[in-house]
Amino acid sequence: MTDGAQPAAPNATNVLAALGLPAAALVQQRVPKKLLIDNGAITAGDKRVITDGIDEIHWLASLKPSTVGVPTFVDDGEPPVREYLEVAVLSRQLRAGAKEHRIAELVHRSIPYPLLLVLAQPGAMSLSVGHVRWAQNEAGKVILDGTPYEARIDSSTPAASVSALMQSLALTQLPRADLFVLVQGLIDALTGFRASLLTGPPNTPPTRERAAAQRLALQRCIDLDSQIAQLRGAAVKDKQLPRQVALNLEIKRLSAERADLIASLGD
Repeated sequence: MTDGAQPAAPNATNVLAALGLPAAALVQQRVPKKLLIDNGAITAGDKRVITDGIDEIHWLASLKPSTVGVPTFVDDGEPPVREYLEVAVLSRQLRAGAKEHRIAELVHRSIPYPLLLVLAQPGAMSLSVGHVRWAQNEAGKVILDGTPYEARIDSSTPAASVSALMQSLALTQLPRADLFVLVQGLIDALTGFRASLLTGPPNTPPTRERAAAQRLALQRCIDLDSQIAQLRGAAVKDKQLPRQVALNLEIKRLSAERADLIASLGD
């Protein structure tokens, strides 16, 4: 690497090493794309997204009581809403131009376990984690609960943030009371990483309560960015001075709110 060059983005091998899993948890098995097409793709367009976008699929590891010593989880609902028997770790090698976000969602929907997914492509990598639950209207079927929580890394991502993320993914650093809290711990790790892109890496991992507050603040920042971009576009097009003034004042107000949110992320 030449002086001043950015380090390469990490890959699935780096993530697996960061997790620090015992040998018993490793699977390292190639998975056919047909599995995703049969279980996750519901439209012809989704099938093309998988067929055209994914190069290779590997089941890297399985986290369950017999492999990592973390107990299963069943909630106390009648009937239960969640039952976590294992957490899967999968990697996907994507082709250039692949619809990364859509592929992540389809993969999570196709696997009947909570999942840590690594999507790798030249120069970039994304991690996503999602909770699952029993389907309400289809007995015995497990579905994705909400949308996966994602974080993206490329060669421009600050090395300190990447290093802090890799450390927070270590099995020894994650909560281990049961598989549900382990999955939530993975989500909290991604939350801390995304917050660090705005504030710098924290000295200590966030608590569960702090991570929940960070997720809300980060989502509000995303919403504000969208609103500010729309207002700026409207201000450029609008030729009436009073309207331009009003739009710019609203942009200033939302920008101040965003700045306050970013400051709160670092508290």
